[in-house]
Amino acid sequence: MNIIEARKLVHEYFRRDEEGNVEGIVTALDGVDLHVKPGEFVAILGHNGSGKSTLAKHLNVLLRGSEGTLWIDGKDAMDEKSLWEIRRNAGMVFQNPDNQIIASVVEEDVAFGPENIGVPTDEIWKRVEKSLKSVRMLQYRGHSPNKLSGGQKQRVAIAGVMAMEPKCIVLDEPTAMLDPNGRKEVLDAVEALNREKGVTVIFITHYMEEVIRADKVYVMDHGKVVMQGTPRQVFSQVDVLKSYRLDVPQITLLAYELQKAGLDVPEGILTREELVEALCRLY
Repeated sequence: MNIIEARKLVHEYFRRDEEGNVEGIVTALDGVDLHVKPGEFVAILGHNGSGKSTLAKHLNVLLRGSEGTLWIDGKDAMDEKSLWEIRRNAGMVFQNPDNQIIASVVEEDVAFGPENIGVPTDEIWKRVEKSLKSVRMLQYRGHSPNKLSGGQKQRVAIAGVMAMEPKCIVLDEPTAMLDPNGRKEVLDAVEALNREKGVTVIFITHYMEEVIRADKVYVMDHGKVVMQGTPRQVFSQVDVLKSYRLDVPQITLLAYELQKAGLDVPEGILTREELVEALCRLY
């Protein structure tokens, strides 16, 4: 059974004038199908305005669809009675960690979520320690979040979600405001949670290099899913991705240009090591 199952999901925004009259309707999600198995690492790509962040908010029931169905961990996201349970099992990490961190001490911030869902005090502190350890931030438990780097703050935000022990974590462009080192810190933490803890990850981004280790990739454009497959299947279609105003990883693009120049290089190369191996086989 899939942990996330969306079928023909539609979300419409009403555009209103100063007097509140409806001027028009914007369709942010247009018949989206999404199927995610427990423990999968799924990446969702798309340019600004493609609908990927709107989709993310549906997975935590911050928004509800206008049409279609969405089931999360076997519960109907359209049913008001399911909201609490879904949010316990589908944690959300936003783009800016400052919007999510509320306490003046790291460990208190991580404890905030489980405290709100009624976890006993002794259990809370066990979860805080386990969650901070899982994102390699345990040594900062007594620090002020204001003294941390962007990447460290985002890891604290992830730990706060993980302390609630969700089955799924949705990350909405969590590295968009970070430098390369911060991006690597966050990616390493997310991959460790997925591979070692078995947490289902929905990773929304516009950085192509961040998704090469995903199990599955969905590409969105104008509210629709226009491509899906493994990273290799998706990134082997360079021209199609460009038509949706998206790039490909630099190594993939280099291999593509070498192929166009006449070299017998395989399609969908994702890493430097793969390209070196392919070139060595030629010579």
